[in-house]
Amino acid sequence: MISSPLRYSPDLELPRPDEVETDESLEKSFDHILETTARDYGRAVRAVHAKAHGLFEGMFTIHDNLPPELAQGLFATPGVHPASLRISTNPGDILDDNVVLPRGLGLKVERVAGERLPEAEGDGQDFLMVNAPVFAVSTPDKFAGKLKLLAATTDRAEGAKVALSTTLGAINAALGAIGLESSALAGLGGARQVHPLGETFFSTVPFRYGDYVAKFRLRPLSPSLTILTNAIIDTSGRPDGLRETIRQDAANLTGEWAFEVQLARDPEKQPIEDASVEWKEEDAPFVQVATLRIEPQDSWSADKVERIDETLHFSPWNALVAHRPLGGINRARRRAYKHSSEFRVRVNGCPFTGAAQGAE
Repeated sequence: MISSPLRYSPDLELPRPDEVETDESLEKSFDHILETTARDYGRAVRAVHAKAHGLFEGMFTIHDNLPPELAQGLFATPGVHPASLRISTNPGDILDDNVVLPRGLGLKVERVAGERLPEAEGDGQDFLMVNAPVFAVSTPDKFAGKLKLLAATTDRAEGAKVALSTTLGAINAALGAIGLESSALAGLGGARQVHPLGETFFSTVPFRYGDYVAKFRLRPLSPSLTILTNAIIDTSGRPDGLRETIRQDAANLTGEWAFEVQLARDPEKQPIEDASVEWKEEDAPFVQVATLRIEPQDSWSADKVERIDETLHFSPWNALVAHRPLGGINRARRRAYKHSSEFRVRVNGCPFTGAAQGAE
């Protein structure tokens, strides 16, 4: 039997006494990644999720007649919003696609009304997701430790990374810093390079959902996307093979994703502070509250690269008060992501302006 949704209360969060030191460690690791990659590339890139594979503009439709527990915050008012979508891989290096890595997805729902968090800029509500249901580490201090390992792999043995040999173990050991460790990467051959447009993406960490608490999921819905689930992309000899394939497919693709909400029911089974625990669907089911739709488009056009990849930032803290990020991992991201975005502004000499602004 499914219990009633857990009511939001500030008391659900239990900050650790060492989080100031954790924040300082994260900033130090971010600085190493940012400074190394800026030197290598001649410009600043994101400290995590540096390489994008597809950039999309779409429409985010909030469903009407949602039950009261789902009609919360952004989702309390039915309607259609423009949205920007960025599909990426997790490290701060811009690597050859023959290194098979976990994926990330940044979704910015734009022209959003409502009370915003103090640090939120523009008018967007951001959702950051990865292609796994849980974060690989449980607490902020472990997050900082994993990011320190990831920083140590930056700019090291590029040829070996492309060959999927000795460096893959070090990369994989650090991927928990962005939410996922892949056991397949421990092998010499890496994981299968499946099509990103066919994958399901998860927030992995909890958020306030108005009066309640939730995680989020973006699931392929239309046949044009589900047919790509587990489809293999051959990147042999193609360092940007994912980007090329997505661009070719996007030119003729009309696709829809289900945006789903998973309301917490039991703080023991759906903990707020341990991001490594999966909220099981049998205890807390996902329910669709909106649909994201894209029409055929150029997913790597010059204007999208300029607006979405170069100028746009994504942060869980670029949000409405009703969708405040919760838990230690989200608290750790708050300062670190802002630090990263400020570095990009300073080095690239380009302020981030426009309707869609954020932190990373």
